[in-house]
Amino acid sequence: MLTNYSVPAFPVKKNVSNAKLYRMARSRKSPQPATPGRFEVAGRLHSAAIHLLRHAAQPDVLSGQGPARLSALSVLVFGGAKTLGELAAAERVKPPTMSRIVAGLKRSGLARIERDGHDARKIWIGVTPKGERVLQQARRRRIRALAETLNALPAAESETLSKAADIIERMLRRPAD
Repeated sequence: MLTNYSVPAFPVKKNVSNAKLYRMARSRKSPQPATPGRFEVAGRLHSAAIHLLRHAAQPDVLSGQGPARLSALSVLVFGGAKTLGELAAAERVKPPTMSRIVAGLKRSGLARIERDGHDARKIWIGVTPKGERVLQQARRRRIRALAETLNALPAAESETLSKAADIIERMLRRPAD
């Protein structure tokens, strides 16, 4: 399972536009040029991943939380307490946006906010037991929805998807050059 919520492999500066971040990411040298076949596979994987996540997220409405809150909660549950800036970076939003998300999580009793003992300007956001419970229930519903979809496949295709998941996880664990 991939739960690595790290900062992107290139330095992220405050007040940098998304377009500039995209150019910075694209400027990184890749080890080998992508062939037309790889672009096609990449495009298909991109589209399939988006559709798969949308399908899996359908039961999220039962959690009573929106996608942004569930996503931030996931970072906290699987990555531990974060500063507001770290959480914003992990979710790729600006700190004011994350402040609103965190305020909603706190109001719902899903997150707790603590002042940093060394820097009064810094706050730490952690998950409450209720927050972890809500996230784990939502995660189980998503997995159940995917498992039900997989049940419709022949065993050989299910095994192929299992191998593909292994390959994708291994590919994403490789260090960036």
